Amino acid sequence: MKIIIIHTHYQNPGGEDVVVAQEAALLRSHGHTVMLLTFHNRDLETLHSWRKAALTLWNQKVYQQTRLFIREHQPDIVHIHNTFLFASPAVIHAAKAEGRRVVMTLHNYRLACLNALFFRQGQVCEDCLGHAPLPGVYFGCYRGRVESAVTAAMLMLHRSLGTWTKIDRFIILTPFAQTKFLAMGIPDAKISLKPNFVDPDPGLGAGQGGYALFAGRLSPEKGIKTLLAAWKLLKTNVPLKIVGEGPLREEIKSSAEENPNIQWLGQKQRGEMLELMGEAAFLVFPSAWYETFGLSIIEAFSKGTPVIASRLGAAENLVDLNRTGLFFKTDDAEDLAAKAAWLYSHPNMRAQMRRAARAEYEAKYTAERNYELLMDIYTEVLSQ
Repeated sequence: MKIIIIHTHYQNPGGEDVVVAQEAALLRSHGHTVMLLTFHNRDLETLHSWRKAALTLWNQKVYQQTRLFIREHQPDIVHIHNTFLFASPAVIHAAKAEGRRVVMTLHNYRLACLNALFFRQGQVCEDCLGHAPLPGVYFGCYRGRVESAVTAAMLMLHRSLGTWTKIDRFIILTPFAQTKFLAMGIPDAKISLKPNFVDPDPGLGAGQGGYALFAGRLSPEKGIKTLLAAWKLLKTNVPLKIVGEGPLREEIKSSAEENPNIQWLGQKQRGEMLELMGEAAFLVFPSAWYETFGLSIIEAFSKGTPVIASRLGAAENLVDLNRTGLFFKTDDAEDLAAKAAWLYSHPNMRAQMRRAARAEYEAKYTAERNYELLMDIYTEVLSQ
């Protein structure tokens, strides 16, 4: 099978970029021909604001480039991961103009929310779900009102053009995310569930490090404030290592200086992060927004590390209570502190959870299992 994967990089590479690279490598390892058509949002940085706005709505150059790329390589499937900002939804029209079947993985909620998170002013917000995204413009949810207005115009333009109806199949990462996409109006018949995966298998960790771990972007929606507040409340000494970078780095640094149980390690290469994860007593996943997935959760499972997660979004689908981890009430630092202290003081329970977490990875989140699911989707779409 020949597949073209289309993806737009954000300025700062993240989990989505890892997923795209892994998926391409997985398909190639099974003998498929995979061509990557990659665009970069950094190409917008030198442009005047009006030009940037126009390209966000429709990038004609990318449209033509995509059509030529498809003609040259003649793929069976075009698999799109992200069009925002530089590529624009024009790539969808280009693929359909060339008569190709199109699959699109939805990694966030951009089709209904300007900042793609359903998160505003420190809490979950669904004001634009099922409606025109005018509240998002009013509140300036995506980088202020001007860029919010541009993003809203893009969404409304492509709703009117029927762009999203041209997608043959949407890949959704969790049942929770599926409920939100159904509320956006995506037909259930066009949705396939397929989680992300961890490859290569990093192997079981020993879990002997004696610390809790947070690994992710240091931003408000990731629940950083709740995490820091919880460790301030902890009565027992539970060391916490924090891996990541982001806008709350100074707050993390200050907390680490004030609290000897907190250590900020900055950004780490993925291999280093996985090693830290494998030695952790547990991973803390305190997100305050509707995560569409939660890659760090299954990375923890691959190392046999249990997870304490906020009971919100995709984490509810990934963590099995009292088997692979625990839940705490979202935004409740006191509850998180209590759960962290309890799990840290129960090594036998952690040992049971480690075995269950690793078994969960082997059953659901390996490369081979993901390949089976992806090929089922491709085959079904091509048979339509």
